[in-house]
Parts: sequence; C-alpha cells; structure tokens
Amino acid sequence: MTAGPVGRTYQDSTPWWPEPPRPREGAPDVIVVVLDDVGFGSLGCYGSEIATPAMDGLAGDGLRYTNFHVTPLCSPTRASLLTGRNHHAVGMSLLSNADSGFPGKRGTVTHRAATIAEVLRETGYNTYALGKWHLAPMDQTSAIGPYDQWPLGRGFDRYYGFLEGISDQYYPELVQDNHRVEPPRTPEEGYHLTEDLVDRAIACISDHKSVGPDKPYFLYLAMGAGHAPHQAPEEYLRRYRGRYDEGWDVIRERRHARQLELGIIPPGTALAPRNDGVHPWAELPEEERAVAARLQEAFAAMLEHTDAHLARLLAHLERIGTRQDTLIVLLSDNGASQEGGRLGNTNSIAYENGDEVSHADNHARLDEIGGPRCHGNYPWGWAQAGNTPLKRYKQNTHAGGVRAPLIVSWPGRVAGGGVRGQFHDVIDVTPTILDIVGAEMPRTYRGLAQLPVHGMSMRYTFTDGATPTRRTTQYFEMYGHRAIWHEGWKAVAYHERGTAYEEDRWELYHLDDDFSECHDLAAERPDVLHELIGRWWSEADRYDVFPLDDRNFAERAAMYHSAASPRRRRSFVLYPEMSRIPGGVTPLIYDRSYRIDAHVRLRAGDEGVLISQGDVNGGHVLYVAGGRLHYEYNHQGTRYRVRGDRDLPPGDRVVSMIFTKTGPRQGVAALAVDGRSAGGKEPITTARYLIGWQGLVLGRDALSPVSWDYPRGFPFTGTIDRVCVELDDDIPDTTHETFD
Repeated sequence: MTAGPVGRTYQDSTPWWPEPPRPREGAPDVIVVVLDDVGFGSLGCYGSEIATPAMDGLAGDGLRYTNFHVTPLCSPTRASLLTGRNHHAVGMSLLSNADSGFPGKRGTVTHRAATIAEVLRETGYNTYALGKWHLAPMDQTSAIGPYDQWPLGRGFDRYYGFLEGISDQYYPELVQDNHRVEPPRTPEEGYHLTEDLVDRAIACISDHKSVGPDKPYFLYLAMGAGHAPHQAPEEYLRRYRGRYDEGWDVIRERRHARQLELGIIPPGTALAPRNDGVHPWAELPEEERAVAARLQEAFAAMLEHTDAHLARLLAHLERIGTRQDTLIVLLSDNGASQEGGRLGNTNSIAYENGDEVSHADNHARLDEIGGPRCHGNYPWGWAQAGNTPLKRYKQNTHAGGVRAPLIVSWPGRVAGGGVRGQFHDVIDVTPTILDIVGAEMPRTYRGLAQLPVHGMSMRYTFTDGATPTRRTTQYFEMYGHRAIWHEGWKAVAYHERGTAYEEDRWELYHLDDDFSECHDLAAERPDVLHELIGRWWSEADRYDVFPLDDRNFAERAAMYHSAASPRRRRSFVLYPEMSRIPGGVTPLIYDRSYRIDAHVRLRAGDEGVLISQGDVNGGHVLYVAGGRLHYEYNHQGTRYRVRGDRDLPPGDRVVSMIFTKTGPRQGVAALAVDGRSAGGKEPITTARYLIGWQGLVLGRDALSPVSWDYPRGFPFTGTIDRVCVELDDDIPDTTHETFD
C-alpha cells in the first residue's frame, strides 16, 4: 500500500500503515537442535544402546540421514550451519579462540555471510538462540564487546547460553542477551545447564505464541551435550552403572549389528578396524577398564538426560498445539571426540596443554566422574564406538570426524520413518530452511555484498529417498587433515602434526560401495586419486583454505591477538564492581613472571577471596583466611599452596603475590603485605597455554571452584578498592614453536 496524502490536519489526510515483512503462507516454526561431539553411532535410532526415545521418536515420524556430513570441529560446523557457506570462506577455519592473521582463519564469521537468523528476521520471523555459541572471538566476549559477533549481533532477538566452546554443566558462565548473568540455582539446589536451556526454550516459545500466535519463530538450541565435561544428575549416572563393563569391542560390534538391522548402514558394511592406539578391551588392566567404563557411563547418562529434556520441549509443543506446524532439524556438529586421549581424562585443561592425565590420577577420581567436581572425557576406544562403524574421530577428515547423524521431522510434510542416503553437507541446512519458508539469501545485506551460498536445498529428499543426490563435490580440511568427496568417491589424507604435507599418504574410497572407508583403492585407481587430489587443491584455493596450519588451537590462541585485543596489555587495573572477565580476555600469565597487588581495607576478622580465575580443572586464587594471606595455584588438579607467615593488620593494605619465573613453565610464588615479605618462595609448575576454562572475578570464587580449601563462593567481607595485575616481558618467543 502506498502512502496517502498528508495535509495540514488529519481531516484532509489519508492514513496508511506499512506492511510488515511476512514469510510464505504456511511457513512453519523452525527448531534446529545441535548436539555436540555426538558420533554417528551414538543415538538409539542410529544403533546405540543409549536410551534416546525423544530423538528416536523424531526419527520415527521423520527422516534419518546416513550420508550427512559436517566439518570435524564445532565452530566451523556452526558457522557453516548458520550461513550456508563453507567455513574457511567465512573466516572460521578452526575455532573462534584465535585470529591467525589470514582471511580464512579470523576466528569470526564475516559480515559478508549473513546468517539464517538475520535473513529470517527480515522475513518476519522472531529468532531465538539458546546454548553454545562459540562464534564470537574469545577476546571480544567481555563486557566491552564488541558485540557484533554475539548472537544478538548476528540476527537473534534473544539469547541465553554460553559463548565459549566448552561449559561446566553445573557451573556455566552464562550470558543473557548482551550481558553476563549467574546461574539461577546451585548444583546443590538441582541445577543443570541442559534443564535450564530447555526451560528457557519453553519460555521463549510460550512468550511468542501467547503474543503472536500467527507469527513464526526460528529457535536455535545448541546443547552442551555431549561435549566434555560429561556431567549428569546422579539418578542418570546410576542407570548406566556396570553397563559398559563388557568394553568397547563388544559394544561396537553390537552397534554395528544393530545398524545393519535398522538399515542405517548398507548390507555388507565392514566394521572399521581399531584406530591407532586403541587396545583390545580384554588386554587393559582391570583398573584402566574401571575408569574407562565409568567415563563412558557419564557420557551415556548425559545423552539420555539431554534426551529427557528434549522430550519436555516436544511435549510442550504438543500441549500448545503447534507440533504439527514445527519443522525440527537435529544434528551433531562433528564426530565423537578423541580429546580424552588413550586413557580418557578427568581434567580437560590437561589435554589443551598437551599433557596426559595419568591413570593413577584418573582412578583416584573414579567416584567423582560425572559430577560437579570432575571434567571427564572418555578414551579413544569409546570415541570410536561412538562413531561406529567408522574410523577416526572429531578433528579428522575420515568419516568418524565428518559423517554425523541428521534427523528432520515435519509432521505431515516429511514421510515418517524414512532413511535417506543422499550425500549432503551442513552447508545445505540453511538453504533447505530458506527454501521451505520462501526466503532467499540477499545479494547485499546492510550495505555489504554477500558471498554466494555454497549449499543447496535438501528438500527434494523429503519425499523421494531414491532420487540421486544433487550434490557433486565437497572438500574438507582441519589441522592439515584433508579430504574431498566427488560423485561417490572420497580421497582423504591423515596428517601427522609437524610433518611435511608432501609426506601425507592419500587414501581413496568408493563410498557408494564402502560406507565405512575400509577398502583403500589408491593403488588400484591412481587415475581417480590423482584427479581428486587436484580437485581438492582447486577447491581449497577457491574457499580460502590456505595457508595450511596444523597447530593446536590453544597454541594459536596463546600467540595471535589483534592490536586492539585486551590480551596484548601487560598492565591491568581491575575494580570489584566489574562483571566476570571471560577466559579469553584474562591477563596472559602463562610461562612468565607476574604480580598481583590487591588494594584492600581490612577489619579484624575479615576474610574471603580477593581475585580468582579458573575452575576445578585449573586456576589460581588469592584470598584471606584465618587472618593471613593465601595463594593457591591449581595446575591441572595439582594444587600448590602458599600461606602467609604473619597476621594481616587491619587498615588500608596492599596485599601481593609475586610470581618469579625460574625456568620453562615453572617459578616461585611469594606473598607480601605493604611491600614487605609475608611468606612464600614456593615452587610452582604452571600452565602452558590455558590455566582453566572459566574467567576471572574479584571478591568471590563464584562458579566452579578453583580451591576446595574454603566454603563455596567465599565472598570477601572487607573492601576491595582495586586489584592490579602486572605482567613481565620474560614470556618465551613461541611464534614458530610446534605443539608436541
């Protein structure tokens, strides 16, 4: 409707109202559920013994895809999922924890690639994001932003979740919209992040349908499960006690047989041989088996717990009468994780620093696995079972890293119980949804010319499972591992970190006949292999894959920060009124000398935490207790304690901890009051790249505790004026260091 004439008064003017944007008639509500590190063979409807009845129900009234592919890592998959473009092309080659200084490795999603939320919002949808984000550069996630890569800056109307790639399920660092908030309850009060996220999802949908019942919404629900730490309520942990004592060999064979029975894998599909480093279960020492089984129990309990709360969400849709009009897409972001190592581990920071948790340390924490005191991750053997029948894992470009479960449910529009074998990729999800709602990616968005959409709609598969795939080619790359799929063939190269790429051996598989990549045809069909390798280099050049980089993400994150990054500073003055500083913005104290000076006002009997950073995995804390100053450095669970040797006098004081580096990743810690020695000189071994996942706060230890030596939280009862952190320049030059 065009504007009517506007006269001097309303009597000689014609009113008009602009038409709001509207999606296609009958456009559905859309919910995209993203699981984390859940391998191809981990859901009940994909052959697992883990109880996932809600997800199985979605598959029962919808479609299961068996040839669906993702990137081998979380941030890249999410970038591709939300934009419909290849991850290097939008700037997310690896994780959003580092900008390596190259176009494809910015650790952020370029604004030249609008997200589905940005497009749907302009089409007339409301947009909600809940859970894991991991698409904003970590040094841009503090209270000063910038906020343009936070969910609200990328098209979502509301957000509640965590910005990092990993979260403690009992003590999450939560963000609501553009500000940080504390969890609504404690673990002692029954808090768990999965329950909280589903509560928020139900609340968002209820708000939406109560006020705008005819307006559709897009809900992006990115669960923490099943990324480590694997944590679940005790009742769920108890359900799996003893169920994995038979070991990964037996479980993997059962899943393989079940997949054949369900038609999830083609008849005759071989079970891939054990990955390197995975030992037969029967050959493991009894105590190793006990720890490994307990770690798998925690993963299974977490996945079943997640499924139970997804069932709550589905029941809510049924209750309000909108389930029939809701398109639900459920997928995992990559294959099962190898990050637990050969033995599994009970400290996720150790993995990031390149260290293995010893079996003795794991076994000592056996009864803590799955609970709030432990960040556990299962060993390689269980990860391979999670990827049944495939080889390798998350981070790799073999099928175990990139072939993932995908379920599409849309009652009345998608045939129930179908299995689809067409090759598709995560870049195809956004084009599919846009096709359904009648929207298109714009050529220009907010003044910026947009990258072309690299994916295509999968809608043609909804009604016809026999139609050949319309895809022809898809490349893969992660940490130097490379692969390409083209018209049913796949060439793949596993890369050993630190070696020359020319030394990598390319394998060749005809996936139409070899689902699990077991029969290498490289020697038999060198002509096909040569053509595919050349095609990979061409695709890599086209999508900004270069330069290849095989360094660990923590190593990159410790080195590369833009000139504007707060992590480039050596001097910090912190005030008690500040909100939590996330881990990606905290002072870089790693492998260098530093000091902490807390300017405080003390009364007799005052005590509590002055400054804390980190969590149960690792961190450090300066606090007052028993009238004396204390410092604890938690290095991957090994705790170094420094206790003051004299009482603190009341009044205005400067209490200090001075760490002096004495060698690579080691030094001594000393305490001081008003510049005078107050004890210490204790030797400490320090972190290499990461001290802990959680951030820094003043005046308390509010979430996952750094220390067990004081009451939970332990708020400071005196007055903090400010805390100063000074970093020395004796940090090593690691610009060209290789990760070992």
